[in-house]
Amino acid sequence: FSPREIKFHCTKVWIPDPDEVWRSAEIIKDYKEGDKSLHLKLEDERKELPLLRNPDILVGENDLTALSYLHEPAVLHNLKVRFLESNHIYTYCGIVLVAINPYEHLPIYEDDVIYAYSGQNVGDMDPHIFAVAEEAYKQMARDEKNQSIIVSGESGAGKTVSAKYVMRFLATVGGSPSETNIEAKVLASSPIMEAFGNAKTTRNDNSSRFGKYIQIGFDKRYRIIGANMRTYLLEKSRVVFQSEDERNYRIFYQLCASMNLPEFKDLGLTCAEDFFYTSQGGDTSISGVDDADDFEKTRHAFTLLGVKESHQMTIFRIIAAILHLGNLEIHVESSKDTCTILNEDEHLNNFCSLLGVDYSQMQHWLCHLKLVTTFETYVKNMSWQQVVNTRDALAKHIYSQLFKWIVQHINKALHTSVKQHSFIGVLDIYGFETFEVNSFEQFCINYANEKLQQQFNLHVFKLEQEEYMKEGIPWTLIDFYDNQPCIDLIEAKLGILDLLDEECKVPKGTDQNWVQKLYNQHTRSQHFQKPRTSNTSFIILHFADKVKYESEGFLEKNRDTVYEEQINILKASKVKYQMVASLFQDENNAAPSTSIRKGTAKLSIRSTRPAIKSANKEHKKTVGHQFRNSLHLLMETLNTTTPHYVRCIKPNDEKLSFKFDPKRVVQQLRACGVLETIRISAAGFPSRWSYHNFLNRYRVLMKKRDLSKKDKKQICLTLVEELIKDPDKFQVGHTKIFFRSGQVAYLEKVRAAKLRAATIMIQKTVRGWLQRVKYKRLRQAAIVIQRYTRGFLARRLAEHLRRTRAAIIFQKQYRMLRIFRAFQGIRSATITIQAFARGMFVRRIYHKILVEHKATILQKYARGWLARTHFHRIRSATIVLQCYYRCMKARQELKALKIEARSAQHLKKLNIGMENKVVQLQRKIDEQNKEYKLLNEQLSALTSAHSSEVEKLKKELVQYKQSHQGDDSQLLSFQEELEHLRLELEKAHGERKVVEDTYMKEKDLLRKVRLFVTSHVVQVSCRWLYWRKLTLLKSERSRYQNLVKEYSRLEHSYDNLQDEMILMKVTKGVSGTAPEIGVEKAAMDMTVFLKLQKRVRELEQERKKLQTEIEKTEQVSKTSQVGDVFSLILIFHRQELESENKKLKNELNELRKAIADGATQNSSSSDVQDRYNLLLNQLKSANEELEVRKEEVLILRTQIMKAAQQKGTEKNTVTERTEDWGYLNEDGELGLAYQGLKQVARLLEAQLQDQRREHEEEVEALKKQVDAMKEEMEKQQQAVLQTTLQLSPKVQVEFGIQQEITRLTNENLDLKEMLENLESNEMKLKKQLKFYVKKVKDSALGWQHESKMQAVVQRKEKDFQGMLEYFKEDEPLLIQNLIIDLKPQAVSATVPCLPAYILCMCIRHADYISDDQKVHSLLTSSINGIKKVLKKHNNDFEMTSFWLANTCRLLHCLKQYSGDEGFMTQNTPKQNEHCLKNFDLTEYRQVLSHLSIQIYQQLIKVAEGILQPMIASAMLENESIQGLSSVKSMGYRNRSSSMADGDSSYSLDAVIRQLNMFHSIMCDQGLDPEIVQQIFRQLFYMISAITLNNLLLRKDVCSWSTGMQLRFNINQLEEWLHGKNLQQSGAAQTLEPLIQAAQLLQLKKKTSEDAEAICSLCTSLTTQQIVKILNLYTPMHEFEERVTVAFIRNIQTHLQERKDPPQLLLDFKHMFPVLFPFNPSSITMDSIHLPASLNLEFLRKV
Repeated sequence: FSPREIKFHCTKVWIPDPDEVWRSAEIIKDYKEGDKSLHLKLEDERKELPLLRNPDILVGENDLTALSYLHEPAVLHNLKVRFLESNHIYTYCGIVLVAINPYEHLPIYEDDVIYAYSGQNVGDMDPHIFAVAEEAYKQMARDEKNQSIIVSGESGAGKTVSAKYVMRFLATVGGSPSETNIEAKVLASSPIMEAFGNAKTTRNDNSSRFGKYIQIGFDKRYRIIGANMRTYLLEKSRVVFQSEDERNYRIFYQLCASMNLPEFKDLGLTCAEDFFYTSQGGDTSISGVDDADDFEKTRHAFTLLGVKESHQMTIFRIIAAILHLGNLEIHVESSKDTCTILNEDEHLNNFCSLLGVDYSQMQHWLCHLKLVTTFETYVKNMSWQQVVNTRDALAKHIYSQLFKWIVQHINKALHTSVKQHSFIGVLDIYGFETFEVNSFEQFCINYANEKLQQQFNLHVFKLEQEEYMKEGIPWTLIDFYDNQPCIDLIEAKLGILDLLDEECKVPKGTDQNWVQKLYNQHTRSQHFQKPRTSNTSFIILHFADKVKYESEGFLEKNRDTVYEEQINILKASKVKYQMVASLFQDENNAAPSTSIRKGTAKLSIRSTRPAIKSANKEHKKTVGHQFRNSLHLLMETLNTTTPHYVRCIKPNDEKLSFKFDPKRVVQQLRACGVLETIRISAAGFPSRWSYHNFLNRYRVLMKKRDLSKKDKKQICLTLVEELIKDPDKFQVGHTKIFFRSGQVAYLEKVRAAKLRAATIMIQKTVRGWLQRVKYKRLRQAAIVIQRYTRGFLARRLAEHLRRTRAAIIFQKQYRMLRIFRAFQGIRSATITIQAFARGMFVRRIYHKILVEHKATILQKYARGWLARTHFHRIRSATIVLQCYYRCMKARQELKALKIEARSAQHLKKLNIGMENKVVQLQRKIDEQNKEYKLLNEQLSALTSAHSSEVEKLKKELVQYKQSHQGDDSQLLSFQEELEHLRLELEKAHGERKVVEDTYMKEKDLLRKVRLFVTSHVVQVSCRWLYWRKLTLLKSERSRYQNLVKEYSRLEHSYDNLQDEMILMKVTKGVSGTAPEIGVEKAAMDMTVFLKLQKRVRELEQERKKLQTEIEKTEQVSKTSQVGDVFSLILIFHRQELESENKKLKNELNELRKAIADGATQNSSSSDVQDRYNLLLNQLKSANEELEVRKEEVLILRTQIMKAAQQKGTEKNTVTERTEDWGYLNEDGELGLAYQGLKQVARLLEAQLQDQRREHEEEVEALKKQVDAMKEEMEKQQQAVLQTTLQLSPKVQVEFGIQQEITRLTNENLDLKEMLENLESNEMKLKKQLKFYVKKVKDSALGWQHESKMQAVVQRKEKDFQGMLEYFKEDEPLLIQNLIIDLKPQAVSATVPCLPAYILCMCIRHADYISDDQKVHSLLTSSINGIKKVLKKHNNDFEMTSFWLANTCRLLHCLKQYSGDEGFMTQNTPKQNEHCLKNFDLTEYRQVLSHLSIQIYQQLIKVAEGILQPMIASAMLENESIQGLSSVKSMGYRNRSSSMADGDSSYSLDAVIRQLNMFHSIMCDQGLDPEIVQQIFRQLFYMISAITLNNLLLRKDVCSWSTGMQLRFNINQLEEWLHGKNLQQSGAAQTLEPLIQAAQLLQLKKKTSEDAEAICSLCTSLTTQQIVKILNLYTPMHEFEERVTVAFIRNIQTHLQERKDPPQLLLDFKHMFPVLFPFNPSSITMDSIHLPASLNLEFLRKV
């Protein structure tokens, strides 16, 4: 930086620091050119000039390229502030997303966050891994070009987790349209690859030890159809060796943790500490990791990917075999060059048995080596070290082949036959690595990172060039680091890999010879160095760092040698399914193809530069050669795609959450190329502003005459030329203005100085005004104080004078009072003495008189007692004498009675009653004897028949047991099926019984209340029941509407699937399929169950009808209570009959169960015969009982009809009494009317007789049909019997029982159906009879007035009655013209909801003529037509609103004219005349209610689709208050709302205009006001939710100015609601969270009092939302202060007691339950006219 840039006082700079890398400082003295010292706040004096700091307003930017000063300390500080203070782990750096591992789970990856980022531009939201995935998905769909997302970083930086989140986002956004669930399979591959490819290292507990590139394929609709995975450089050495505090691959420990499972008993596993290959690193467990649970997830993933259970077990056997191979005991013989393995080695035995190989051969070739020469073959003993190396090489090879097989099988499971249109690749590859000891693996990893860094540099350079050329800025070459020489050092001819392959070909090649060749060949290379202290290592200067590699093991790892003899033994494996042998088959040595497979898009892939020629044409496929080829293929794939970069950073090595180590972070930033991106960007013009944003930000620096110009570009250019004198510091483009590094900071400093000067001026003026106001206030206060002081002194003097005078008066009065009280005391004492003396004398006289009186009383009582004692003694003596005399008389009379009882006359009288009793008993005995004889005869006949039948069945049973012993399985299957059907039927009956019991209890309660409680109590109970039902309906409404919504979605998906099936049938053709065996048999077995299910549904319908009848009787009870009680008794009786029918069915089920139990227990044939007879008897009795119940039902129906007739007669008598008989009988008119009525009655009677005759003929025809069907059934039964005779006896018996049960059940159900049909016909006839009776009355009244008003009668017959008639064949034309082809504009000038009224009038006519088929057809066609129109115009708000209004109006009309008294309260008399007479359309009202809910949901969806793109821009970005918001530079990823002139943004006026349009459309079309209120409540909730979600995910809008703008916008919306009279809709309440968020942005955020105020105010926001907004709060000016971390912690402590939901974002798709209140129309049907534009001339007015 030049001295001119840092000469100012108080300039903030960066200086290097050994601990923190960079530390901030501030200049305390101006610096001039030539000064030897730079004065800073720190004590150090530095000769070099420090780096400048960015202004505080730019600290914490989302994009590092938006910083004014682009250098290493600025990048590091910005990442540190975002990571530690705001807990933001993602930051953009141009095209790179920097992701810092927080080592803590954050709630930013939920599904609602995915939906929030879906469809958004990459710069419109805060940095996130989902934003990068969405950008890739959007570019793939927009540009139709394949995409790649490259995730790289150190081990433990979070690469694997980031790649998983990318795949999860793509799986959610691009879900598969089919039922293959391919997105779940793509996600299921992750746990498998983690188990077999991840391990614990010193840096990461779950480190990926291989690289992978996953291609996720999409079809033309950009839905996932498949995937493909490529892997790179699996670290095989980890299988046999782990460093300290490291582990082997996770699958080994998972398998050992699950060793106790029963299926793994034969694997011979123990704990992981017992195996050499899993215990070298020390501790075998990881804190917080459950290996057994992870193993279950791995197995579940295998199953989801279609890996068979047998293959899974083989995989686990191979893993266990590798563990046993590592535990081999190798014994050294006397000669050290000879080793052996014992014959009884347990682990080798387990290894051979698990892999199915020969023990002796494996034992031999593990210790011997086969040497083949030209003429001879030698077998050589191996040393102990050679045996160990051979064993380890075999283990690595087995694991490597198994890993390849798993990858191939995953690709096979993710493969699809659908043509791939495009793909998105996710590359999860290792980052740059450097350890204390670096070997072949680190060399390959760093080689791959060199290639990726080169591709990254070229791509960044290309984007910069495209940006400059697009803006028309002169392009100058930018010097950037090119790592092509380092890549040539590794892969060019005679490069490191080439020399390594040549050394591997040498028979006795060694690592030392290879290193010497490197020294000789590449010593002069600037990227190659030889260490001073070692001759076995070499140094390569990579782009990231200088790395020293140890050559030991390079040749062995590059060769990857495995002896052929051991492989041949494994090829001969005898394990089932031959999986082990297939792992080691010879691979196809053809070079990998560089073209993408046929299913992808037609792209020609060509390398960006010529391929490097190999030194030898017949090159052996070493590991290095294979890795180089696969890397070239990967680079060619990446070059044909659009790359997106994610750089994962590890913040510390201790794995602590939110701890930032600057040294480690800087090291990784240098290694991953982020700083190189910064350097390339800083070399040009990193700061870029659109003219619109630049003008908004720096208009404060402009002059008034410049602002008056219309050309924004010229205004900005004038300002820049005036402030920045050097023309090289800026460039002017077509749409943007570009600045060199540091120029924006300079502009910010000038702007801050201008604002500071203005602030000082404002403060000076305000302070002067405040002082003047304060002086005036003090002067006025002094005057007031003086005035009050003087008044106080005067009042005090007057008070003193008053007090003196009062004291004199008090003294006078006191002296007088004291003398008066002394006199009163003497006087009262004298009076008291006199009173006591007089009282003493009086009391003495009183006591004397009292003693004399008491003596007199004692004498009186003593004399009375003596007299009473004498009287009692005389009376007791008299009573004793009387008793003795009476006893003597009684004994005499008893003696006379005994003599009389011995005479004969008395005995005759007693025996008269006994004879009658004896005769009755004798008759009973005779009757019982007769019955006993009859029963004995029947018993003897039955026993004889039974014995013969038993003998016969025994013989058949013996024959059956001898001939057919294998039929038990079939019988058991039939029994199981019967048992299953029986259980389902019992369950259905049980549920129905519960419903009936509850219903009976309620009915009994209702009957008691209606019998014994007054009419007032009845009304109260009815109201209570109504409110209870209403509350239940409210609770069920939301669940019901969700079901309706789901039904609508399924219906649309069904239509789409049906269209696809039609297309598939057309393409594939019709192919006949052979009938499946056993289908008819299964259908026959299911007939009984299906009919019983049908009967259960019919009974449920009957229950609902009974309930409706009860409700009707409750309404009628208000007028006639006696009739209601009678009807309830009849209904109760009918319910009892139905319960009896249910009992019969239960008995039938019990018999079936008894037969099934008997069959399963193989009971004797006699038991079968008994059960069969019992079954027939029970069925016979059931049929008889059914006939009896039918008769009772008919009797009950006749009683009901009689009761109805009695009510009708009572009503007629009441009405007749009110008539004016004298007026009717005037001039003999009554006789004439009587004659006319007689004639009409005769005509009606003749018509009824004709109808009765036709009905009887139909009944006879039906009987004939029944007889014919019975004959056919008998024939079929005979045929079945002939076929069953060929079966065994036991099967014949079971088959016969089953057939008989089926036949009887079918007959029973058919009879039920016939009975119900007859009942329905009877109801129709009754309705017709009522209609004709009414017609007779009308005709009679008309005939009575005909003589006087004949002309008037004729004119009334021609009046329009509000009905429209049409022919049946015109119904499709009616639906076409009135619904399908109708446009809302065609009926805009007529009555609102005209189609609904027309349909209602057509329904009225169909009801008038009692044509139920016409009503059904018209309503069904209308509903289907409306659905068809809505499906066609599913994005048309006007059409959807139009049919919602008409559907609701049709529903209201059907209710208003239904004849139900509850809906007729607001009807006019004429509207009551138009009510339906014959049909109850309750079910169709329910269907229309469902349809209304579907249309309402579609209307909300259409409105949300129109408003959703406008909300964020209008509510948060648009300047409703001009000049309030300040725009900052947005860096590389410009926001969509920051385009030139703001053309793509929306204003709040646009949103309000759209809301006005919605409101006017709905009001003009006559939609109910209640529904309009609910619609706007839903829309305002969506506006609030989307705005708040954007606020929570965008850092740039969380500022004080945005809060002010947001509050103003909310006020505008509230005023709009008030203006449209929608304040009662509840829409304003949905804005409450948004209002509190705006207030939170505007409140002070410093002290604890501010924290308490925030907590008490923000009650509608959750704790997470409050903390998130505070973390995102960004000052837009230097005068604002950031929210401190301590304040946020204080807020969290205050909100700990809250129990908020864990979700951060609001569910903007949430839908409130909708309610359609009844809204009757005041328009009568006869006042509606049909416009000619509807083309409905075929409709005739009635």
